Amino acid sequence: MKKKEKIIEPEYYLSATNIPTLNYKVYRMKPLEKILYFLIAFVAGAAVGYLFYGGIGVDEFGEPTKLTWVLNITIPTIVGSVAGYFFVPMRVEAIIEKRSKELNGQFRDMLDSLTTSLGAGKNVNDSFVSVYEDLKVQYDEDAYILKELEVVISGIHNNIAIEDVLEDFGRRSNNDDILSFANVFKISYRKGGNIKDIIRNTHSILSDKMEISEDIETLVTSNKMEQNIMVVMPIALIGVIKMMSPEFAANFVTTTGIISTTVSIVIFVAAYFIGKAVLNIKI
Repeated sequence: MKKKEKIIEPEYYLSATNIPTLNYKVYRMKPLEKILYFLIAFVAGAAVGYLFYGGIGVDEFGEPTKLTWVLNITIPTIVGSVAGYFFVPMRVEAIIEKRSKELNGQFRDMLDSLTTSLGAGKNVNDSFVSVYEDLKVQYDEDAYILKELEVVISGIHNNIAIEDVLEDFGRRSNNDDILSFANVFKISYRKGGNIKDIIRNTHSILSDKMEISEDIETLVTSNKMEQNIMVVMPIALIGVIKMMSPEFAANFVTTTGIISTTVSIVIFVAAYFIGKAVLNIKI
């Protein structure tokens, strides 16, 4: 049997008017950026690895041996490498999520302005041009929604169906609301539906969803803060113990201490990701 090849989505597409359009589902880190994030995670992971496992292999007098020096380099290196390996894709995912939230808010503002323009009696094409001019005042020139409106206006000037341009935007947006709006707009525009009501209803639904999301985010903010504190607490606690009571800290490098520490770390990491999943409430 022929093995199926994995399809890798590009970060950018070309629109019908040859304008690069962003694929919001994909973020490719630049090499320097990837190295920087990897090094940050590596240093943090190596420091934690040394804090928890540094000093293993001492002799009966508590003096470091050759094994101690080897492990003091090997273990932090391994822990740091693992931390860097997992942190980079996690950072990419966080950037994609942040970008999606920004686009969602900007899209709501676009619908708000579009509703006003259509209500003033302008046709659809002129309304999108008017919205672009309005949002240029509100956002920086590199804002996602301005780039998308430039593609829409370019399509209008080149006699490309506006519904097709919006449908392409919806597919790339990584946002179900934008995709739904694009699909409904396409069907209604071609069938002669009431575009003004469709846009107004979409704006109302999107605003309600965003308000609910903001309320939920407000409610769980304190819990997320507690979770972040709990991430730091065990590390800080071990650090204080090793600084304040070296005699007691010597127990961490015994066989029992190493096993207990490892089991505790595994449970702690599992609890962190479970808590993160529970607090990640989506509407």
